[in-house]
Amino acid sequence: MQLNDKVSTLKGVGPKKAEALADQGIRTLQDLLYFFPRKYEDRRQVTAIGNLAAGRDFLISAKVLSRRYSGSPYKKNTPLSLLVGDDTGTIEILFFNGRYIANLFNVNQTYSFYGRVTANFDRLQMIHPEFHREGDPADVRGILPVYPPVSGISQNEMRKLQLQVRPLYDALEEWLPEGIADTYRLADPSYAVSNIHFPADSRQVLESKFRLIFEELFTLETGLFYIRNDSRKDQGGIVIDGSLADPFISGLPFSLTEGQAAAWEDIRRDLASEKVMNRLIQGDVGSGKTVLAEMTMFAAAKCGCQSVMMAPTELLAKQHLASLTKDFSPYGITVGLLCSSMKAAEKRDVLQQLAAGEIQVLVGTHAVIQPDVKFNDLGVVITDEQHRFGVNQRSLLTKKGENPNVLVMTATPIPRTLAVILYGDLDISQVRTMPKGRIPIKTTQTDREGRRKVYDFVKQQLRQGRQAYVVAPLIEESDKVDAKSAEALFAELTKTLSGFSVALVHGAMKQEEKDLIMGDFSRGNIDVLVSTVVIEVGINVPNAAVMVIENAERFGLAQMHQLRGRVGRGSDQSYCFLICGSDSDIARQRCGIMCSTSDGFEIAEADLQLRGPGEIFGTRQHGLPQMQISDLVRHGDVLEKAKDAAKKIIDSDPQLEGDDVQELKLRIQKMFGTDIRLEL
Repeated sequence: MQLNDKVSTLKGVGPKKAEALADQGIRTLQDLLYFFPRKYEDRRQVTAIGNLAAGRDFLISAKVLSRRYSGSPYKKNTPLSLLVGDDTGTIEILFFNGRYIANLFNVNQTYSFYGRVTANFDRLQMIHPEFHREGDPADVRGILPVYPPVSGISQNEMRKLQLQVRPLYDALEEWLPEGIADTYRLADPSYAVSNIHFPADSRQVLESKFRLIFEELFTLETGLFYIRNDSRKDQGGIVIDGSLADPFISGLPFSLTEGQAAAWEDIRRDLASEKVMNRLIQGDVGSGKTVLAEMTMFAAAKCGCQSVMMAPTELLAKQHLASLTKDFSPYGITVGLLCSSMKAAEKRDVLQQLAAGEIQVLVGTHAVIQPDVKFNDLGVVITDEQHRFGVNQRSLLTKKGENPNVLVMTATPIPRTLAVILYGDLDISQVRTMPKGRIPIKTTQTDREGRRKVYDFVKQQLRQGRQAYVVAPLIEESDKVDAKSAEALFAELTKTLSGFSVALVHGAMKQEEKDLIMGDFSRGNIDVLVSTVVIEVGINVPNAAVMVIENAERFGLAQMHQLRGRVGRGSDQSYCFLICGSDSDIARQRCGIMCSTSDGFEIAEADLQLRGPGEIFGTRQHGLPQMQISDLVRHGDVLEKAKDAAKKIIDSDPQLEGDDVQELKLRIQKMFGTDIRLEL
């Protein structure tokens, strides 16, 4: 048995289970070793039935006193009820679908049961517990691991698989560069992996977790430092005189805010340096990030080089094209567009003009990173809504020129300390002040009883010529989730808002169809746009004055803030209604925060505290790899240690060429995948 053997070599793993494991990233035995439990069940002691209490998990050993099942082969959901007892009392064991297990229990036979004890009036119950016949080898005592769910593989099966690979623990050798394990007092890898799966006590779990969390965050930080170092290894950046943008700035119909002015100073300093600029502009919705990009591109054009701006959707790219053309044409700067939906002849013309230097500013979608896109003299690369792109996409775009300056923008506010870690390859500027004269959005919280009044108000706004968004958490109805769906809302509002144009858009639609509908909305041909969060990053519609968020309890605070930012872009008062379908304290607290502040950074802090980063950063948002065991906020102290260790490694070995970092390189490559390039 070797670490690199496929999981299909294990007993009990056929093609279907191998595929289910592969879906979780488990292809080799080493992958299985590093598939960690998410919690533990304490089955060290059997509890007497007389000492049970509702609301907790217990292990009991009891004899079946009676068995009640009146099912037939034709009925799937007939319950099986067992009355079991020991010397101290009795408890009911209930299985709602007893069809497949009814014959596994014999009266007067003793079994162990593990599960949550509940109270049904005055009677204690265990519903759907795990069970084993007395003497069964699978009836394990101790602290049992509970793993993240894998389709088609039960917890017992996963534990058996982990037991099969136990002999490999001794094959896990120290791989961290010399001195790190001693400096940070880390357990050996064999000890850590052994005791993360099958610990004897809580101390072993803590020691193991510290080691495994550290090594995961150390790998992440070293990878980010490598990217940053690699992007800056050539010092010969393109020098651009930022003062060339002064005429453009003087011609703006507004003055720069304090935050914009500070960010522009950072950009000017970077452009004037011989080092390549790699800067993130992090600012709230409507804080004026785009004008900073325009100032940068204007200076580049007047300096004789080209710029490119990559947007996540075609509709957003076309919106940028319209505003850039309007702002730049008086100064003789040519702007072009490149999108995948363009006809071949149109693309060919754009590519020819681009290569000849006739287009000074190119706006586009992912089409701009295709191999056939050639620039004459690319000086500035800008990515808009950075969290929609991975590290590698930005890298491919920068390789279109000779060390171009890079500016990335995001409207997802996160605390600066976390931003430094998430965007480890970038310098950071935050724009925290809003333009003067912007009318604050009035945000109101209501419940299901207040829905009718909300839509009466929407109707009033529509009659005044305004437009509205209505956002739902689901695309279609679900039996498992008590929440409004976009499709049901669309059907409902088509009737209640008769006389007005109502349209539906959601993520399952093709991009072309979404762009068409949202384009009609931006032109005023649609009055109400019913949507899922697909509009979180969307177009600028100044006439949209109302945002209704149904089942607001199902959205994160930062997500609701992004949605709210779709309105309030015109000169009229705008409104946001949070319809909460839950009476829980946490739901009311979250909606209350939204009503009390419009500061995206405050909201982001609250979101992290209330939900944790697992939900916020767990879906490769921000282009980061998925973490297996670490938590970017809860493990902040370990993260700082890992970051310090990673920096020392990169400072001493920038290209990771030493013998002691080869395993680290392999782990970085695996963690980042196509988002990083390492010579292995």
